[in-house]
Amino acid sequence: MPHDGQEFPMTGQPLLEDLTSLTAAALPPLQSLLDTAKNAVHALVSKDGRVSAALIEANQSAAHGLSWLATYVNCLEQMHGWAERLGADGKFGETEALILQIAFGEYLAQLRGGIPMSQTEIFRLSDLGLDALALATPEIDRLIAAGNTQAARERLVALMQEQAANITVGNPGLEDELEMIREQFRRYAAEKVEPFAHDWHLKDELIPMEVIEELAEMGVFGLTIPEEFGGFGLSKASMVVVSEELSRGYIGVGSLGTRSEIAAELILCGGTEEQKTKWLPRLASGETLPTAVFTEPNTGSDLGSLRTRAVKGDDGNYVVTGNKTWITHAARTHVMTLLARTDPDTTDYRGLSMFLAEKTPGTDAAPFPTPGMTGTEIEVLGYRGMKEYELGFDNFAVKGENLLGGVEGNGFKQLMQTFESARIQTAARAIGVAQSALDVAMQYAQDRKQFGKQLIAFPRVSGKLAMMAVEIMIARQLTYFSAREKDAGRRCDLEAGMAKLLGARVAWAAADNGLQIHGGNGFALEYKISRILCDARILNIFEGAAEIQAQVIARRLLD
Repeated sequence: MPHDGQEFPMTGQPLLEDLTSLTAAALPPLQSLLDTAKNAVHALVSKDGRVSAALIEANQSAAHGLSWLATYVNCLEQMHGWAERLGADGKFGETEALILQIAFGEYLAQLRGGIPMSQTEIFRLSDLGLDALALATPEIDRLIAAGNTQAARERLVALMQEQAANITVGNPGLEDELEMIREQFRRYAAEKVEPFAHDWHLKDELIPMEVIEELAEMGVFGLTIPEEFGGFGLSKASMVVVSEELSRGYIGVGSLGTRSEIAAELILCGGTEEQKTKWLPRLASGETLPTAVFTEPNTGSDLGSLRTRAVKGDDGNYVVTGNKTWITHAARTHVMTLLARTDPDTTDYRGLSMFLAEKTPGTDAAPFPTPGMTGTEIEVLGYRGMKEYELGFDNFAVKGENLLGGVEGNGFKQLMQTFESARIQTAARAIGVAQSALDVAMQYAQDRKQFGKQLIAFPRVSGKLAMMAVEIMIARQLTYFSAREKDAGRRCDLEAGMAKLLGARVAWAAADNGLQIHGGNGFALEYKISRILCDARILNIFEGAAEIQAQVIARRLLD
């Protein structure tokens, strides 16, 4: 990165001090710009001094642009913090410096020129009447001009080629215990998951029970459940690391723990002591596999409009009638966290209750043997290892003791308490999928020759690989930050939402660029990148579609 006609030194403390002094100086103008943007959007969406939901909807592009702007500012703050922590530990080397300068150079340029909210939607500061000159400081000018250069990208890829295959690019900055966990699950995924994942996908097979049993033995399903209930009592940060590495092998395997995480969080936050004692040890050991049953065919993200009914009988038990859709891993599981309406006189979230609805695990011949319950598989492009189903309930029996918390009407509130962890975990899965795309694209670019040289020797190919590595690190640091906030007991729905929003976009970009590097071969089913592309696409939809996620972030920013 040029500095007064010279190149930054490639190693040593002077580089850290010089580069991080620039990135530190870039942050206050960003925060000032964000504050101005908040005020501008607040004025657009307020009526009589209060934020109006109708006006937010009418000005959705502006509100969602604010969400992306705030996400970018948070990204760069976390990247600067990452570099300073590594520097303090003497671990900030050339690879990390290149990642940092490219990250700042590119994201600052996008903040000035336009942030891609999707392929066809660009948020520009002028949309809010703001001037890009707000970011015209000497330090920001230098980072934009000299941060994300072709020379920097090519040097980063040269360093990537010197590393062993499937090594994470750059030091992620983990504590020793988390790094040990990461290495353990990286080895497992490389040996037991990644070599078989493509066949599972092509044959549309369920992930073998052997894998689930091994994950149970490794503690995946009880990772964050307190020790008093049979779990390991580890941090959400550990959950992020495990989810990332398993998803790097295959998103289906990385997602196996998601339903256990959601079910455990529901019970820990909203369950009775009896429910905690009964269910948490079973979830932690993997003896009981749960599935989440929330969405309905005509409601999507509008959970307050659910119509599935749960009627309490004279015996204190309930019968459930209605339909659910997009239920992952529904057939072979033992219990459903089932959201249903217990107050027929309500039409919003206030009449909803959560149940721990027991069922009999199915077989290939009889996937839904429990009376009162039927299921139809939904064939999907990717994310196949657990299968998706539409479920029908007709007087399906649920024990009264399995009403979560023992009080009706708390279902939506209980579910909301899980959103932070669920979105952090989804962001981690996205990072794993993006890393998987980088792994296969990097290998293909080294192996494939065109016009007498390796693909990786072409600048636009190496540039794609470099940006994959940089954006993966950005998403990773944002996700780590949200997990640390959760572990500290601080509200982090904003940070978790940002991590999920960015992570999903990064995963899709990495998969799409990885396929482009493969050329025509990438479109062939036999190549792994075709599966990774399909798997990456769902990340921008489930656990809150990108538009819903941006809406939620905007509401929090404007509160």
